[in-house]
Amino acid sequence: MLPSLRQAVAADFAAAVGQLSGLVRIPAMAWDSFDPAELDTAAKHVAALLHEAGITDVDILQAPRPDGTPGAPAVVGRRPARNGKPTLLLYAHYDVQPAGDIALWESPPFEAVERDGRLWGRGVADNKAGVMLHLAAFRNALHVLGDDLELGVTVFIDGEEEAGSPSLPLLLQQHADLLHADVLVVADSGNWKVGVPALTTSLRGLILGTIEVRVLDHALHSGTYGGPLLDAVTVLSRLVATLHHDDGSVAVEGLLFSDAPGPLLSEEEFRADSGVRPGVPLAGSGSLTSRLWTKPALAVIGMDVPSVALSSDTLLPVARAKLSLSLAPATDTAAAMEAVRRHVESHTPFGADVTFTPAGRTEGFAGDATSQAARTMLAAMEDTWGVPAVCMGVGGSIPAVDILTKLYPRAEVLITGAEDPDSRAHGANESIHLGDFENAIVAEALLIARLNSPD
Repeated sequence: MLPSLRQAVAADFAAAVGQLSGLVRIPAMAWDSFDPAELDTAAKHVAALLHEAGITDVDILQAPRPDGTPGAPAVVGRRPARNGKPTLLLYAHYDVQPAGDIALWESPPFEAVERDGRLWGRGVADNKAGVMLHLAAFRNALHVLGDDLELGVTVFIDGEEEAGSPSLPLLLQQHADLLHADVLVVADSGNWKVGVPALTTSLRGLILGTIEVRVLDHALHSGTYGGPLLDAVTVLSRLVATLHHDDGSVAVEGLLFSDAPGPLLSEEEFRADSGVRPGVPLAGSGSLTSRLWTKPALAVIGMDVPSVALSSDTLLPVARAKLSLSLAPATDTAAAMEAVRRHVESHTPFGADVTFTPAGRTEGFAGDATSQAARTMLAAMEDTWGVPAVCMGVGGSIPAVDILTKLYPRAEVLITGAEDPDSRAHGANESIHLGDFENAIVAEALLIARLNSPD
């Protein structure tokens, strides 16, 4: 079966890359500050690709977000199971992060470009490669198996994952029967490195929150009043500094820490993958994989303070910072949110008024690498790449995994993808390795074939 699938994927690969490039051209971003028409365009484009792949039962679905505003359109394509075979749900998302500073890109972000064996462009890795991975794997499995493909296949493409999938819980509740599956494949992760495939078996949880510090009723001239008073930015800076120990590890009490099993990552490899400056020491302690996968990591991802260009000689009355805290997979995110609140309230200096406002949370994930579906996927990867596949964790979180596993608790969950350590998802010059992308398609097509005929 593998030679036939490999041959089919190779013949189809140029078309798959061309369709991926077409998706990259659609700047679909699920924030209110961007044009929602692009989400509609992307959803219709994906629906057309599903039809072309051989799935005729295709719907574009929407549900409201918790605040009542319309959610982004999601695309669902179904090919029902026959003769008692199980159903496979293939998840990915078409929405992307903003491009950021265009000057940092070596080519236009929304124009896919092939260079040095890679495909470059915003969203090419996260997660439009996941969309095309599913579609190309399915259509090539269908091409090889024909009417013998009795496995049920449902393709579910989210439109607002990068915004936290706020409408997804309600959408899934409304269409739970439509999307029920025995095995879930979430193609929103990546491989251990170029040439070494991986199954992601753990995700960190995530909480977001905003700290507001207020010290004055109104702004004051810094020369006239400075000395007895500290401005809000200075007080906020001192508070933020208490969130980490001197070695850079998170100082919030009550959070879980654990050591990560699996492959080790050297400091040289991490520095090369991350681009950290030579003189910058690495934060925390323990193995790098533990620091990346199973220990907390806290970052200040935004601040409301004047820019240097627009600053004045003023003591500011109020300042804000938004925190992103990644958590060990088994952490209770509600308890972690309260731990952050306690820390903020007990460490605010100089008697400033402080408010901590939660801004969302996603539970972590701990998968079972010994399940039948996981063993089948790992074997398919090893057979395709010709090297053993790795079970690894990922430091980020995927909201859909938390939502889907709660709705379908008995389903086996596989997290895969086309990224590698140099894909730079969310950053400038995002890319995927085309050789690994082709192998990922072959491996998923082989998974479909083996789930269809487990003997």
